[in-house]
Amino acid sequence: MTGFQYVLRGRSAVVTGAARGIGAAVARRLAQRGAKVALLGLEADALARVSRSLPTESAHWEVDVTDDAAMARVADEVRDRFGPPSVVVANAGVAEGGPFVGSEPATWRRVIDVNLVGSAVTARTFLPALLDTRGYYLQIASLASIGAAPMMSAYCASKAGVESFSRALRAEVAPRGVAVGIAYLNWIDTDMIRDADRHAVMRDLRAHLPRPARKVYPAADVAVRLVSAVESRSVTVYFPAWLRGVQAVRAALPGLVTLWSRRAVGAAYPSTGLLGAGGRAGGADGG
Repeated sequence: MTGFQYVLRGRSAVVTGAARGIGAAVARRLAQRGAKVALLGLEADALARVSRSLPTESAHWEVDVTDDAAMARVADEVRDRFGPPSVVVANAGVAEGGPFVGSEPATWRRVIDVNLVGSAVTARTFLPALLDTRGYYLQIASLASIGAAPMMSAYCASKAGVESFSRALRAEVAPRGVAVGIAYLNWIDTDMIRDADRHAVMRDLRAHLPRPARKVYPAADVAVRLVSAVESRSVTVYFPAWLRGVQAVRAALPGLVTLWSRRAVGAAYPSTGLLGAGGRAGGADGG
């Protein structure tokens, strides 16, 4: 919506994966723009620290986004505390790296559960409120939604899934006044990414990317762009901006990635396990 400004002051917003990284940065930016913020995640102490740092009214809930019943209880409590949310940012996410062959099934499945199933649970839980407020749902996706990379099969599958899910959801709820946006992000300076650099498989993958694709961006800068997208109810948001151009060539990406991987992927890497402190807690900082 060109020129549209969705006023956040006095409205309530929900952010999942809000204990750290992108989620915490988005929560801070939403609060700076005047929103009351409900922070959801698995790290109660970290959530409490973020909540105390916000300039507007906020509260936090320790909850697993894959737990339908627990999320439903939280949604009721959020509504009682702040009224029906006008904004929901589905940010909770985890990642692992390493070959699919020999991967730990439970870890692989957890990535899918948090990133894809957790996003669907978040949407199902809060859509009744968004329908009441004619609100906005922002799904945090990734460059991995556009082009899959080797050694990150679960993450790429989950992020491709949330892109398709969000597009289907957008078509369903648009006639009822709810807007759905997808945020495509690359490497962001979060605990997840800093932890990734400790593992040879992730270091080597990033080292073989073209120079612009290797750059790591501050979470606070990303949050400014994401909240701007919330205020304009954008269908898509790209950070960095050049990711928009990747969409134009996505049909060619599988072949290019296969050629690239023959040069870049050779060693027998061990799995990283779930990355970052948030990943080890079971639900991380998104992106």
